Amino acid sequence: MTTLLLTPELIESGLECPPGKSKIEFCDTKTTGLRVEVTATGKKIYFFSQKLSGRRTHHRLGSTDEITLDKARATALAIRARVPSGQPPTAQGARSAITVDTFFVEYYLPFIKPRKRSWKRDEELYRLRIRPAFGHKRLDDLTRQEIQALQAAVLAEGLAPATADHHVKLIRQALNLAVDWDMLGKNPATGVKLFRVDNRLENYLDEAQLGRLLHVLRTDENRPICNIGLFLLSTGCRLNEALQATWSQIDRATRVWRIPAKNSKSRRIRSVPLNDSALEVIAGLGTEGHFEHLFVNRRTGQPYANIAKAWYRIRTAAGLPKLRLHDLRHQFASMLVNAGRSLYEVQAVLGHADSSTTQRYAHLSSKSLQDAANSASLAIRGATTTTIKENDHAHT
Repeated sequence: MTTLLLTPELIESGLECPPGKSKIEFCDTKTTGLRVEVTATGKKIYFFSQKLSGRRTHHRLGSTDEITLDKARATALAIRARVPSGQPPTAQGARSAITVDTFFVEYYLPFIKPRKRSWKRDEELYRLRIRPAFGHKRLDDLTRQEIQALQAAVLAEGLAPATADHHVKLIRQALNLAVDWDMLGKNPATGVKLFRVDNRLENYLDEAQLGRLLHVLRTDENRPICNIGLFLLSTGCRLNEALQATWSQIDRATRVWRIPAKNSKSRRIRSVPLNDSALEVIAGLGTEGHFEHLFVNRRTGQPYANIAKAWYRIRTAAGLPKLRLHDLRHQFASMLVNAGRSLYEVQAVLGHADSSTTQRYAHLSSKSLQDAANSASLAIRGATTTTIKENDHAHT
């Protein structure tokens, strides 16, 4: 056991377990009883120890990935402060005394930001409705009924059932972390039933609509935005993936665009096949050798961040005022399915981690399914014809 002043820098890179040992402990000189246990695998965990009634008690506060050094010190002091009042001297007892707001702002958000792309949406849902409803409550006082009441209130506000469900899912996810971190005994959001109303929009284009869109995308004067639209329609990629695409990711020889994990929604490296129309778009960009990214705003020299205003004008010019940029990804998938490609192939091209996501396109393959059903009809007709011929031959 080594005693020293713990610092964030030391926690981050200065503590290691010596070779031949399974673990080593470093005690903090600033907060008595606080220590960091470092294992041979590199895992670092905060513990707090104190002597009560002649016996030493030990409390696991969390790993260094879960809480900061400041939070570990604050929790240790909170545990120590609660003992004289007769409260149980446990980490869970001390930490569940914090409010929902403290937990969400100081624990949940810092943990989720580097792990979840949509963390800003989480922050927005919490700030607008969850915090006013029960941000002031103690974490361990929150009840299932209160969560259900919030879900109903969101619906009564005139918002979609799916939006009401998003609030419940966020609360459930956050409180699951509280349980994992021994800050809460059980999650009150467990068992709250979701509305599960499917409100996904599906704007698929018929042949005439697709023709109008392509005409505008090929002739409109705003070539950069039109090229982005053509690229989305040709690859089925997400808008964010296209806007972050760089020339180093494009391999014309193998006709593949390799999207790095940091830009992919699945957090995995994704290879997108480049068809002729996609390569045609790439060839006409004029940014290769001059800029790092494919799609660049020439006025700023930077990749585009928001193209919504320009897209609204373009879709209106095509007579499609409700067509979203994300609908181009759905249109790409529909073209694959209706061309007879399997859902497995569509899943691979779109980069869906879960096949259930691709199932939404199953109903589009009506022509392919009709052709498949007709094969049975042909077999029936063939067998019927053979039987008739055999009967005719038997009677002659």
